[in-house]
Amino acid sequence: MKKVLVGMSGGIDSSVVAYLLKQQGYEVEGITMLIWRKDSPYPAPAGPNSCYKPDKSGDLEKIDAICRRIGIRHRVVDCSALYESKVLDNFKSEYMNARTPNPCIWCNALIKFGAMIDEARKSVDFDYFATGHYARTCVIGGRHALLKARDPKKDQSYFLSRLSQEQLSWTLFPLGDLLKSDVRRMDEELGLHEPGEKESQDFYGGSYSDLLQVEPKKGDIVFKDGTRLGVHDGFWNYTIGQRKGLGVAYSEPLYVISLDPDTNTVVVGLKEDTVSKSVRCSNVNFVSYDGFHESSYSVKIRSASPGLEASVEECSGGMRVVFPHGAGALTPGQSAVVYSGDAVVASAIMEKPDD
Repeated sequence: MKKVLVGMSGGIDSSVVAYLLKQQGYEVEGITMLIWRKDSPYPAPAGPNSCYKPDKSGDLEKIDAICRRIGIRHRVVDCSALYESKVLDNFKSEYMNARTPNPCIWCNALIKFGAMIDEARKSVDFDYFATGHYARTCVIGGRHALLKARDPKKDQSYFLSRLSQEQLSWTLFPLGDLLKSDVRRMDEELGLHEPGEKESQDFYGGSYSDLLQVEPKKGDIVFKDGTRLGVHDGFWNYTIGQRKGLGVAYSEPLYVISLDPDTNTVVVGLKEDTVSKSVRCSNVNFVSYDGFHESSYSVKIRSASPGLEASVEECSGGMRVVFPHGAGALTPGQSAVVYSGDAVVASAIMEKPDD
C-alpha cells in the first residue's frame, strides 16, 4: 500500500484531500508545519486570518479532530527557523530594495514542499505528498508537468510555479479536476466543517509594513518630470501601479510608476506611464518544458491577472518577455509565469521593464 503525507491546514480543501486519498486505498497521514518562532523578531499579525501567527493551538486541535474523524494519524513539524530566514527575511529585504516579493511562492517551493518534507522524511517513510492546492500534474515528454486546475476561479498553479522536477515527481493534487463548489459540498456531507465556514488565509493578517520594522521617513512624491507633488512616510508603503492612497491632487488620476530606495522617492505618472512592452526576468525555473519553443505564450504577471499574450526567449541571466499589446504595472520582484495552454512552462522574477 502506498503512503501519502497530506499537508493539513485545518481548512476544507486539505481535509477533503485526506479523506479522498484514504477512500482511494492509500495509507494517509496528515502533517502540519509550524512557522512561528517563539523568539522571532517579527511581530505577530494584527488580524487572526494569517498563516503566520504565534498561537496555532486552536488550529492544531481542529486538525487533530478532523484527522481522528477521517481515521488517520497527524504529526507536526517545526519549520519556523527556515521560514524566518527564507521567507520573512527575503520579504523584508525585497521590500526595502523597492521590490515586491511573492512570499507564498517561496514558501511553497522552499518550506512546504521543501524543508517540511525533508524534516518529515527523517522520521517517516512515504511515497507521495499531497496538498489541497487546485492544480494538476501529468508527464509531458518525460518531464513532470504542472497544469492549471479545472476550476479557473481556484487555479493555484501560479503559486506552485517554482516547484522542481523532483518535487513534482512525488506530489499529488487530488482537487485539480474538481470544482470548489463540489469540494465544499463534499466537506459538508462529511461533517468536517460547519456549513458556510470561511477559510481564506492571507500570508500576514495585517499591514505588510509591520514586518519591515522601520520607522516612518519623509520623502517626496514627484511627477515623472520631477515636479514635487507631495510627501510620504516611506517608499516601502507603495507598490508599482498603485492608484489609491497617494494623498496628492492632480488633474488626472495618478499611479505609482517607480520607487527609488536610495532617495526615498515615489515617482507617479498617468495610467499610460504604467504600461511597458517588455521586461527581463531572472532566476528562471523551467517546469513542464525545458525551454521556450513556441512563438507565443500566455504570461501571468500577478496571481489574479489574466494571462497576457507574449513572446518569451532566454537571455543572459534569465528570460525576456515581450508583450505586443503592452502590460500594466510590471513590478520588480513579482513572478512572471509562462503558460502554454494549461501547462506552466516556466516561472521567473521580474526585474525593471526594458522601456
